[in-house]
Amino acid sequence: MSTPQPSADGRSRGAVDLSIAPNQADAPEEVDAADEVGSAGVGPTGRPNRQIPEPPLLQRHGPATVVAMCNQKGGVGKTTSTINLGAALAEYGRRVLLVDFDPQGALSVGLGVQPHQLEQTVYNVLIERNVNVNDVLMSTTVEGMDLLPSNIDLSAAEVQLVAEVGREQALGRVLHPMMKDYDYVLVDCQPSLGLLTVNALAAADGVIIPLECEFFSLRGVALLIDTIEKVRERLNPKLEISGILATMFDPRTLHSREVMSRVVEAFGDIVFDSVINRTVRFPETTVAGEPIIRWAPRSAGAKSYRTLAREVIAR
Repeated sequence: MSTPQPSADGRSRGAVDLSIAPNQADAPEEVDAADEVGSAGVGPTGRPNRQIPEPPLLQRHGPATVVAMCNQKGGVGKTTSTINLGAALAEYGRRVLLVDFDPQGALSVGLGVQPHQLEQTVYNVLIERNVNVNDVLMSTTVEGMDLLPSNIDLSAAEVQLVAEVGREQALGRVLHPMMKDYDYVLVDCQPSLGLLTVNALAAADGVIIPLECEFFSLRGVALLIDTIEKVRERLNPKLEISGILATMFDPRTLHSREVMSRVVEAFGDIVFDSVINRTVRFPETTVAGEPIIRWAPRSAGAKSYRTLAREVIAR
């Protein structure tokens, strides 16, 4: 799916008014189960849910679609969404590679890996020519899902790559020989718009933007979309926005519903029907080092990520 065109009044997507009136009366609470919004068939987005076909069985794997999970604001659910979307895709028979491209190594930790104990990570593959990607590749507890881990060493790559020729294409060179073995490569980006994130965008076919249903999360979206458009124009013409994923949604608060309304109004059909509610389950899965698909397979969170996986496959 291509990025939406400017709206009818001629404004670009970055110029859309995303401001909402702050609601002092709302006190955020955690929600364990998805609440139905409106009449049957109408989801939390306030529009009718689109019919998503059952994912077809695959006769063979590859070449992979590379998806960057990107938002320069931290704490919006990027890592949680990368892990659980990957696990849901694997559950539908897709071979998935997760790339931890954040020096904090949260993706690795969320899958039960201790980053400080790793001798080699994605950093070594990027910087050292004698290190092969297979030397770093790790299996996960989810069948069909592998991991390229990361740790704090990756923070040095941003400085070291500056002097390199084609520095924006470093991750693409790492992923290229692996594309035939996977159906999806999900890259968990760091919360910034620096060189590492540009590398992820330059290597990607699409971008999923996890967006917390909270006022301050809206403010940086225009800047992120501007960066995506620049990467498309200068480095990666095939790059598209695959979708915007609303996270940490609380249907009981007016504030969450107002933010959701603004996001759907501004971005239209690229907003996924799947919405990730606030739940106590996600912190539990991080401690357990397991995706929610395995930790609490019947939970509302697991159901939401399975629905998201079907949307991603359909798009």
